[in-house]
Amino acid sequence: MENKKKAIISILLALIIIGIGTSIGSSNINLLETISILVNKVFNIPLMEGIEAKNIGIVWKLRLPRVLLAFFVGGCLATSGAVVQSILKNQLASPYTLGVSSGASLGAGLVIITGVAVPVVSSFTLPLVGFLFGLGTVYIVLAFSSKIDKTMSNNTVILSGMVFSLFVNAILTTLTALFSEDLKSISLWQMGSFSMKGWSYVKLIIPFAVLGMLGIMRYIREMDIITFGEEHAKTVGVETSKVKSKLFIYSAMLTGGAISLSGTIGFIDLIAPHFVRRIFGSKHKYVIPMSFICGGCLMVIADIIARTIIVPSELPVGAVTALIGAPFFAYVYFKK
Repeated sequence: MENKKKAIISILLALIIIGIGTSIGSSNINLLETISILVNKVFNIPLMEGIEAKNIGIVWKLRLPRVLLAFFVGGCLATSGAVVQSILKNQLASPYTLGVSSGASLGAGLVIITGVAVPVVSSFTLPLVGFLFGLGTVYIVLAFSSKIDKTMSNNTVILSGMVFSLFVNAILTTLTALFSEDLKSISLWQMGSFSMKGWSYVKLIIPFAVLGMLGIMRYIREMDIITFGEEHAKTVGVETSKVKSKLFIYSAMLTGGAISLSGTIGFIDLIAPHFVRRIFGSKHKYVIPMSFICGGCLMVIADIIARTIIVPSELPVGAVTALIGAPFFAYVYFKK
């Protein structure tokens, strides 16, 4: 089957998964009712008969924004993972390798401990500070890597990211030990959740997703060339260190934006690109957009499991992705 047909099927499948995710919850709503509510809200088409007013509120105000946020977060993480894996030529690499997760966690931890609120964006202080700390950590990692190795070899970037991640994690561990009363809040944030997050969070993540995706799509040709080796890329005029730095920044923008709004959620960035390459091949004009769709679908499925497996309570979605992702990580590693 041609990749274009596969892409169309993938988009249709994503819409179905979003519809199912919006229908399922502590009180299930008929899928046809859900579709009718969504069509009414978007296109102003009359509702089906017999739909209760409370179901309209549940679908439009609670479930749809949660599902869309999960989809965008999963898409951002998966796309970022695909980029980092391609640049570092390592199927087990992830954007967290660059320290963005550690930086965002430290920023979030500081906000939780101090209770500080930035004027104008007071209710979104935690996501804002988390994003800035995550992006700042990546910038430091890249600056340090280029300082000690002008070619920014893959090993240098990976090791620099690991060193700074460990250092930042050590700072966060020290802070949580000193302020143990905030340990639970920090731990819950680190496990990730989409609970009680409405349309305002969806509106916040869209700019990160759009800017990050547009930036990455500008370099799909260069990524295809770099996969054949950096020496080959240099011979055809690709400034590898410059391209890698920009792609790392766009990747960090996607990851930082995602985890600052949802908390740290792992393994989607590892699993989705692997599936996409198996289905669509290695050309990045398919790998990048399809990773976004695949990652979004996987995250929505994980969130459905998280909020339905122990009703009326729910699991952190990061715990669900870890339970699925850890065995997958082992499979990919030992298959190598």
